[in-house]
Amino acid sequence: MGLSLRREDFSTLPGWADDAPASAFTAFRRSAVHATGIKPYRTGSLGLSHTEFEPAYAAAMAGSKSESGYLSNSEARSFFETWFRPVEIRPDTGDGFVTGYYEPEVGVSDRSESGYRYPFLRKPDNLVKVPDPDNPPAGIPSGFAFMLEEAGVTRICPDRAAIENGAFDAEKLEIAWARSPADVFFAHVQGCARLLYADGRVKRITYAAKSGHPFTGIGGLLVKRGEVSADAISMATIRDWLAVDEARAESLMQENRSFIFFEEAAVEDDFLGPVAAAKVPLQPGRSLAVDRHVHTFGTPMFVSAPSLEDFDEPRPFARLMIAQDTGTAIVGPARGDLFAGCGAEAGSKAGSIKAAAGFVILAPVGSQVARRAGHEQ
Repeated sequence: MGLSLRREDFSTLPGWADDAPASAFTAFRRSAVHATGIKPYRTGSLGLSHTEFEPAYAAAMAGSKSESGYLSNSEARSFFETWFRPVEIRPDTGDGFVTGYYEPEVGVSDRSESGYRYPFLRKPDNLVKVPDPDNPPAGIPSGFAFMLEEAGVTRICPDRAAIENGAFDAEKLEIAWARSPADVFFAHVQGCARLLYADGRVKRITYAAKSGHPFTGIGGLLVKRGEVSADAISMATIRDWLAVDEARAESLMQENRSFIFFEEAAVEDDFLGPVAAAKVPLQPGRSLAVDRHVHTFGTPMFVSAPSLEDFDEPRPFARLMIAQDTGTAIVGPARGDLFAGCGAEAGSKAGSIKAAAGFVILAPVGSQVARRAGHEQ
């Protein structure tokens, strides 16, 4: 797997004592409720299993509230120190790295009309998961997670350019129409959005499926071609570049052949993000997207990035996150995507996050990972 584990101690873990982990406990408890009451999370290759989390899950659900409400920061810190052991995870090559993501807000219309020409699409009925992407059916490239299937015949789903040029127009898959193709594109990149209608309605769309074609980051293309410097690249600078020339912008966006299909969902809590891969709502500033092949959802992970400012305090970023999502670009044991929240302010935060980072997983007491790191002999 290309990693090493090193024992850490809470008492000497830089930034641990300054964090305010009450909201991380709230996020962890949501995963505990899902994993114990609905379906256990799949064990990642690191080896943290549902069985090893069960004592911490039980404690989180039994002691989730004090007389005054949810746990205080000191109570939450004590909870994690009691039920977990810190273990630094280091990739064999390179450093850890974090980026950010958020839930955009997009003004939309129910109809394709003047000013609203760019649709969000729901999943076609015949777009299905490839049973084994490493050994796909004939005609489907290795690694494709989705394919079209009809009457027992499978074929590749059209890519972004083909879909935007009408490949699915006859199927009437439109959920809503936006004013800007960049708004639709960035919702694809984030995998979600809140749709704001002129009459005051708010609807959420979340990831349902994808075309299967590889993801290509257009920011990387701009840097490679000398259009934007590596130091300046961000969501804001990409948007500025796209706004200059519509035809040029369309051509660049279509180089990312991956296309996202959505499903509709209610906004039940304005503060929380969408229900993500771990099947719980994302907690702003505390939910983390990870490589699900390596990590088990629900794992607490202390992330430190000295060059990045904390979301809430004027100090270096060092806070407890909970693994509750994943993403195509999130690959490796020390790679994470920080969920910044919803709306334009969160987007500004997320768009500027690109930093080297250290990852310390909190392994359940008595787990194999804790023992391998030397916590329990």
